[in-house]
Amino acid sequence: MSGRAGLVVAEQARIYDHGPQHPLRPERVLLTWSLIHAYRLDLAPNVTRLDPEPADDDVLALVHDRAFIEATRAAGHGEDGPWLSFGYGPGDNPIFHLMHEAGAIVAGGTLEAARAVVAGEVAHGFNAAGGLHHAMAARASGFCVYDDPAVAIAWLLQHGVERIAYLDLDVHHGDGPQAIFWDEPRVLTVSIHQYAPWYFFPGTGDATERGGANAEGSAINVPLRPETGEEAWLDALREAVLPAARSFRPDVLVTQLGCDTHRSDPLAQLHLTMRAYREAAVELHTLAHEAASGRWVATGGGGYQWARVVPRAWTLYFSEMADTEVDDALPRAWVEEAEGLAGGNVPATMSEP
Repeated sequence: MSGRAGLVVAEQARIYDHGPQHPLRPERVLLTWSLIHAYRLDLAPNVTRLDPEPADDDVLALVHDRAFIEATRAAGHGEDGPWLSFGYGPGDNPIFHLMHEAGAIVAGGTLEAARAVVAGEVAHGFNAAGGLHHAMAARASGFCVYDDPAVAIAWLLQHGVERIAYLDLDVHHGDGPQAIFWDEPRVLTVSIHQYAPWYFFPGTGDATERGGANAEGSAINVPLRPETGEEAWLDALREAVLPAARSFRPDVLVTQLGCDTHRSDPLAQLHLTMRAYREAAVELHTLAHEAASGRWVATGGGGYQWARVVPRAWTLYFSEMADTEVDDALPRAWVEEAEGLAGGNVPATMSEP
């Protein structure tokens, strides 16, 4: 397969930081970019670096209520207000400095990947900082300020793209895009996720959730029981998720590549290894070319083994997008960098489960 790959790099995305005790660590994205560079993937002849601008309010308002955008800006600048009503406060979504600006940077990265893909500058675009799929139109949720995949999808629709398939591989249900495009027949949302509504976040994603009155069948959910293993997950991906997207015949494929499905992730109970991400990358790459003429916008997502798992998984995905093999042995300088941040316990190879 051929096609130029675009890598979004926005070092300022490091300010998306809920604090040192929060599971969503900005280091996971910084270490991903660092590992991609250590493998020299960003310097490959078929790779273009994409340098985004923050999404402006008008673009964010394609998805989010303006009152929510203003509340996010005010809260992140230390103003007092009824922030709990917008989803901010103790717990999953603590207020942090420059919260609006951080969310706008992330959304701008996914938007830049989408723009470059539809402009024909690249076939595939990847924003590792993106994938914040729990944010709703008027409420933050699940560590997510602005819903960057939904913002990019809404922008694509506004700019003439007629059919978009959104595939969400995160361990948590892709509830934000599903809710936002619930009644939009031009958008297919497909989510494969752990499902135990009595205790597992966000409590949605049952197979009976099928889309709104004007878009019946536009939402497809593949709920999996806790403790589901790698073979069953791959079977579900190949037998349910990919065929649904292929039959939709999208103009653009958008994917959320959360790797909190890993067997060591502290927030979930699925049992994937690095092998699953390598195989999923190949399957998605094939799907993009077969179903969407190669046009593929990819984001990161969840993943809370931020040094051991996330950079390896997302580097595998990007190496597939760039049609480039990477050595199994991780670059030694990168391992030392990651161990310095994580206090040791970083694998030496890509293949270590």
